[in-house]
Amino acid sequence: MRQSQLFTKTRKEAPKDEVAISAQLLTRAGFVHKDLAGAYTYLPLGQRVLDKIVSVIREEMVAIGGQEVTLSILQDPELWKKTDRWDDARLDVWFKSKLKNDQDVGLATTNEESIAAMMTDHIDSYRDLPRYVFQIQKKFRNELRARSGLLRAREFLMKDLYSFSKNDAELDIFYEQAKDAYHEIFRRVGLDDDTFLTFASGGTFSKYSHEFQTVCPAGEDTIYLSRAKNIAINKEVYTDQVLTELGLKKSELEEVSAIEVGNIFKLGTKYSEPLGLTFLDEQGKRRPVVMGSYGIGPGRVMATVVEKFHDEHGMIWPESIAPFRVHLLALKMDDREVKSQADELSATLQQKGIETLYDDRDVSAGTKFAEADLIGIPWRVVVSAKTLTKKKVEVKHRMTGQTEDLTPAAWLKRLSA
Repeated sequence: MRQSQLFTKTRKEAPKDEVAISAQLLTRAGFVHKDLAGAYTYLPLGQRVLDKIVSVIREEMVAIGGQEVTLSILQDPELWKKTDRWDDARLDVWFKSKLKNDQDVGLATTNEESIAAMMTDHIDSYRDLPRYVFQIQKKFRNELRARSGLLRAREFLMKDLYSFSKNDAELDIFYEQAKDAYHEIFRRVGLDDDTFLTFASGGTFSKYSHEFQTVCPAGEDTIYLSRAKNIAINKEVYTDQVLTELGLKKSELEEVSAIEVGNIFKLGTKYSEPLGLTFLDEQGKRRPVVMGSYGIGPGRVMATVVEKFHDEHGMIWPESIAPFRVHLLALKMDDREVKSQADELSATLQQKGIETLYDDRDVSAGTKFAEADLIGIPWRVVVSAKTLTKKKVEVKHRMTGQTEDLTPAAWLKRLSA
């Protein structure tokens, strides 16, 4: 990608109405465009990051047996009435509308009802279980406060997986597999060091649910963390009884702010019973299917990475989800020798399949350096009249800040190692 062809532009100043650092930097760097409070357009650089996060999530869900579908965003009120979640007094984040025939319709805030109803056509016998179905789809939530950028949006992408099991024991086995898959997702996107399994309220159908909380000053949640045991407790269930059950002491816990980047729930038969999702067991007796729910917001993960990895100059992307791996800067494109070597290096990188943003614009060196730091691509490589005299290129690693001069061949060898 030649930067001269990229239609998005950077900004020097952060938008005044953005509070979250991630929203400020993503907007300044041209990754997202704010349409209205809680609703964002992903621009080319942001879309590349989002696609990579989605790819990681999809791979890990498929690895534990998930099968991908795409459910309708439009929701039938009758299904939600059966579980007593259509009334705004029960679920207060609905976006509702009416069809031309005056029939009520909702925009999906989550999909337990619709997927349980759908699976009544596909599950009838114990031989049909277990099944694991997921989607990566838009959700809509009428949040009262949508002022933290992608961390709390009204329209957002969500990966929601639903498990369908014969009994609690079968659910428990998959639930542990899902925990492991979530840890692997956060490892791959660069958040594993500060993301902890967190005990939270299970609501009316389970003793606990589990959140995955990333320690961060920008977080809206308060958790009590045991780094030694690698677990945490959400403030909402922080009681002496819970501490005793988990074998924890207050003296070993650290109170921190955190961002919830994922959650998993044991749903039991809360949705299957009212929606008629049952199966015939080995004895020919009809039983309700036991369900679980597992969610991750890719956009929130993206914003959390920015909250964790940035400095005063801009964002610092982990290589696994960076929009490009290399940012190639040619200083003074009107210098034929500089242009020739930069073009040649760009072609070599393309031939090797190394994703590269090539800054071929006719702008000052200062502008190129500042924008490269703001965008935060892992490797910055500079070709200039100065580097040509040394027969080398200047290489900077954004995460470590280390800068050195290397021959193109030596640097390419390191990059391919």
